Amino acid sequence: MGATRLAVLVALVAAACGAGGEDGGGNAGSGTSPPASSLAPQSTVGETTAPPGSNPSTEPSVVRPPTDVDLSLSSVPLGDVYFDTFDGGSVRLSDSTPALRARLLDAIPPIDGPVYESAESADSWLGADDLVLGYVGGGRAHAFPFRILNFHEIVNDVIGDVPVLVSYCPLCRSAIVYERVVGERELSFGNTSALYESDLVMVDRETFSYWWQVAGEAIVGELTRTRLEPLPSTVATWAQWKQSHPGTIVLSRDTGFERPYDRDPFLGYEEIIDEGRFAFPVGDAARDPRLAASALVVAVEVGSVVRSYPVERVAGPVNDTVDGVPVVVLPVTGGAAVFFPVVGGDVLEFVESGGVWSDTSTGSTWDGTGAAVAGPLAGSRLEPAPSRTSFWFAIVGAFPDTEVWAG
Repeated sequence: MGATRLAVLVALVAAACGAGGEDGGGNAGSGTSPPASSLAPQSTVGETTAPPGSNPSTEPSVVRPPTDVDLSLSSVPLGDVYFDTFDGGSVRLSDSTPALRARLLDAIPPIDGPVYESAESADSWLGADDLVLGYVGGGRAHAFPFRILNFHEIVNDVIGDVPVLVSYCPLCRSAIVYERVVGERELSFGNTSALYESDLVMVDRETFSYWWQVAGEAIVGELTRTRLEPLPSTVATWAQWKQSHPGTIVLSRDTGFERPYDRDPFLGYEEIIDEGRFAFPVGDAARDPRLAASALVVAVEVGSVVRSYPVERVAGPVNDTVDGVPVVVLPVTGGAAVFFPVVGGDVLEFVESGGVWSDTSTGSTWDGTGAAVAGPLAGSRLEPAPSRTSFWFAIVGAFPDTEVWAG
């Protein structure tokens, strides 16, 4: 029974995401957007070019970025990275060819020019219980519906002058926003169609390094062991996010691709992985029995400590300290939000009474956005803390030493 259901899931994923066409490439449907791979110059590593008619020995050359990953640099075994071939099969990175890697690049197409619409407009197709990944930047709230992320997984955008990477792996339900800047270099991301620990492997178009999505770490290529910085984000139901952020804008279905955004091909997947049946291989760490594989957790990384908060245990404000830094975790429908509870240098402690959250120092009341709405601190706002929301197996696979809040 379990094997049959897993096979059905794989078939659904292939039909939903594995861009059609005779060559299995990334231009399925009648989408008008070019494949993201077309943004990278078609050259070999280190190739240089000079303008026509110029003297290559005297004219400055232009070094083009690589168009394939450097397999000589890695922090994980290449045989543990699997390409989904979208036909029910897979190929290890160690056995793959440049032609296969090129064919599968962006088969699940990222969104590079996101279009947004108003909450009122989105109400026509988003249900109250639909999940969204929420991010606030540039003074405005943004909602990224799982309905769309299921079929694209990656959104590259600049929000409030910050280059952001909105990333989502349906197999891990891992919804994470990163700043897509490393040092002084701004990166943009595509999809390899590969998975590591049954989690999305992304590729940056500037160095062609491969990135483990949940860890936010490059695992193959030039930038191996480099990490992206997570940004504050929240997973919530559409109703909860809209209530907390009535002025939010929403990622539109106007993506340039035709996909069945009204269908969720991953329904029932939680039960499958709780039986220990993963779509792609995972290591021992991902099978940590402290929580069910599909338990939804919000992970907070501060200093050298990663702490995971099982969403189902967060029934009210959680006052905690992670590596000496105070945090407060607030429940939202569908997930949880994390903040640094410091105002004017004072650390606040939060309690709930009659469904109302207040701090014990001033009695001010607070909402789910971390804003004081009444009392002496009215108008104050807590600083959001960077976090990752994901199934337990993916978080503990990436951070085996993660602590679990006991509740």
